[in-house]
Amino acid sequence: MQRIMALAGLLALSLGLWLAPTAVAKNTKQAGHADQTFVQQASSGGLAEVRAGQLATERAASAEVKQFGQQMVTDHTKANQELTALAQAKNLPVATELDQKHQVMAEQLTKLQGAAFDRAYLAGQVADHEQTVRLFTTQAKAGHDTELKAFAAKTLPTLQEHLRLVRSLAPKQSGDRPQQHSERAKKP
Repeated sequence: MQRIMALAGLLALSLGLWLAPTAVAKNTKQAGHADQTFVQQASSGGLAEVRAGQLATERAASAEVKQFGQQMVTDHTKANQELTALAQAKNLPVATELDQKHQVMAEQLTKLQGAAFDRAYLAGQVADHEQTVRLFTTQAKAGHDTELKAFAAKTLPTLQEHLRLVRSLAPKQSGDRPQQHSERAKKP
């Protein structure tokens, strides 16, 4: 009798070990590698947008840049919260701190004030939003997880509007540059 019980226990354990990879594979199938990469990059970029936006509200010279920075804090905080909830439901990790690239950018921005800050912040925002729009466009079209695709598609118009806004602000903040170059050209 003990032998039968031991065999039954061993059979149950073997069956459990055999079924466990199937459950993991099912989870991985729902959120594939590309979906996991999207979550990591989107959450990391979102944190960076909030941090840079906070700096803009403190350090920018232009009221327009301060307002844009506040909008980044508000919009990206909301998107970060939605993405985090979605990722947690799928057992996907999200970024909890800035990646190295954005940490370096944040450190550089903390050393600037006024017009110099405005120029550097806006240049970074143009580049970051171009990259983010590409990331969200790809996820919305080619992502495997339907909920992550829907999140990307829903968030994309806001990101495109951010890109449009920052592109319209950037030339206003660098308006004094061409004059400086022409004055330098006149000097021997």
